[in-house]
Amino acid sequence: MIAVLKNTATKEQISSLISWFENKGLKVNESKGEYCTVLGLIGDTSTIDINLLQGLDIIESVTRVSETFKKANRKFHPEDTVVDVAGVKIGGGNFAVIAGPCSVENEEQIMSAARAVKAAGATILRGGAFKPRTSPYDFQGLHEEGIRLLLEAKKETGLPICSEIMSPEQIPVFEDVDFLQVGARNMQNFDLLKALGKTGKPILLKRGLSATIKELLMSAEYIMSEGNPNVILCERGIRTYETYTRNTFDVSAISVLKQITHLPVVGDPSHATGKANLIKPMSMAAVVSGADALEIEVHCNPEKALSDAAQQLTPAQFTEVMEAIGKARSIL
Repeated sequence: MIAVLKNTATKEQISSLISWFENKGLKVNESKGEYCTVLGLIGDTSTIDINLLQGLDIIESVTRVSETFKKANRKFHPEDTVVDVAGVKIGGGNFAVIAGPCSVENEEQIMSAARAVKAAGATILRGGAFKPRTSPYDFQGLHEEGIRLLLEAKKETGLPICSEIMSPEQIPVFEDVDFLQVGARNMQNFDLLKALGKTGKPILLKRGLSATIKELLMSAEYIMSEGNPNVILCERGIRTYETYTRNTFDVSAISVLKQITHLPVVGDPSHATGKANLIKPMSMAAVVSGADALEIEVHCNPEKALSDAAQQLTPAQFTEVMEAIGKARSIL
């Protein structure tokens, strides 16, 4: 249920109403906008008399909400959420580009990539230290050493860092990482999501390989229900019968998410297509679909990359993509 309050409501009246709801056993999500305050009621609202509420002087309107995701719902929070990643804002008109190699391989590789993506205009450095791979024989990442190298790259370039976390037990290792990524395979790792909800850190939540939009939002709800509002959603392509691309980039999902949730949305054309020559057009498509940020893989020597070589751009290619992104954003 959602109660929209009049802009004449005083702090004392709002506080009294919230206490009344809480005494009814409901959780209250308060969202203060420029012109009104919205109270999102979470729990069994069947005992709440809508007519009684609508009769109160401070109530503008009352609406029952059928969607099971509450905190992520734009109805509960009409204004866009802005997530601050170590000074880089995402959402609410703030655009960011997260770029870097699929995996951290060695010091020279990550340093070179960090310098290159910053020079081209990227605002956050990505790099995998822990790598979930389909085959147990593939490169699994440098683990703690990879995190250390990312932090060294941050010191030199000033770029906040983003890396994928795979289990609750790894949270202490990621203490100094600015932006924690939950990969597609862990989108429904609920123990991990609940643990991340207690950290307060910005979380990049990727859509699962075959997940629906509602399932993605319910995973975001797991994080937010534990007290962490700093969730950013990522469309990274879903599995369909198509084999020409690595996945199918569901660009429409970006527009849908922007309508039904207040959370920022990221497009990941690298994992979605799996082909470097498709990154530019798909980046532009994501931008005009409303994406608040893009995540793009960049490697200084892609043909020698230890993971996902085919989808990683060279620095020169990334510079071209950044120019195209700028042109796409100029028409919005």
